Amino acid sequence: MRIFGIDPGSSRTGYGCIEMRGSRYRIVVCGALTTPARGTFPQKLLTIYDGLTDLLGRHRPDCVAIENLFYARNARSALTLGHVRGVVMLVATRAGVPIAEYSPAEVKRAIVGYGRAEKHQVQRMIKLLLGLETAPSPYDVSDALAVALCHSHRLAPRGTTPATTAVSRGRAPSRAPRSWRQYRPVGG
Repeated sequence: MRIFGIDPGSSRTGYGCIEMRGSRYRIVVCGALTTPARGTFPQKLLTIYDGLTDLLGRHRPDCVAIENLFYARNARSALTLGHVRGVVMLVATRAGVPIAEYSPAEVKRAIVGYGRAEKHQVQRMIKLLLGLETAPSPYDVSDALAVALCHSHRLAPRGTTPATTAVSRGRAPSRAPRSWRQYRPVGG
């Protein structure tokens, strides 16, 4: 199953597509769509629309997971982010892909085990969970991959995680930490 995670933003929209096979994950593509700094807001929305339309068309995900709006410094920021989320939902709907939404706290709990985790903790756990050599950067990319992984956890049978599913299938569970509290840097 392919899950396309999106972290909406007006200046940079992070995306990450993962493929889930049993208890194994593979990154299909990840990155960020950067909008023109001096462009008008409608031009920024068009850049996001065109970029996501192309990505969903090329990678054909089974579903799209989006980070939900939960907080903004002011009403104008919330309205701007709401427009971007609307464009993201429009692209997914036009592509005929089901949409799932998760709050930042839900994503952090699913990935780090703590709903108020810092962005760098999410980034490190994404690196560990996906077996990457370096952490995905910028944070928009790691956040998008986190949203995709959060959705994959929701798809797992109740009471299981990819590690417990591996045990039930007769394979040894991954020794990778599943929470930032278990993370120990090499040589530390």
